[in-house]
Amino acid sequence: MPLKWPGKPDPKDPAYRRLGDRVNFALHVAIFAASNSFAWFLYVLYHIEESWTLWASVAWAVALFVHGVYVFGLAKYSES
Repeated sequence: MPLKWPGKPDPKDPAYRRLGDRVNFALHVAIFAASNSFAWFLYVLYHIEESWTLWASVAWAVALFVHGVYVFGLAKYSES
């Protein structure tokens, strides 16, 4: 079931911006999961010796964690 917003979307509405940030975070998590799974699949399939996948996964996971901390903890949504 798709997300529905009651009424006309207004970028100045704090609840609308909060929802937008959370949807962007969910999209970021989905892209991370798909890309990371594919990279590790290729790593296992081709027996790659130098593991760039480990560093890419760790770096992206840290970025995802920082994004989550911002969205769920630090972001302030007030009328502007």
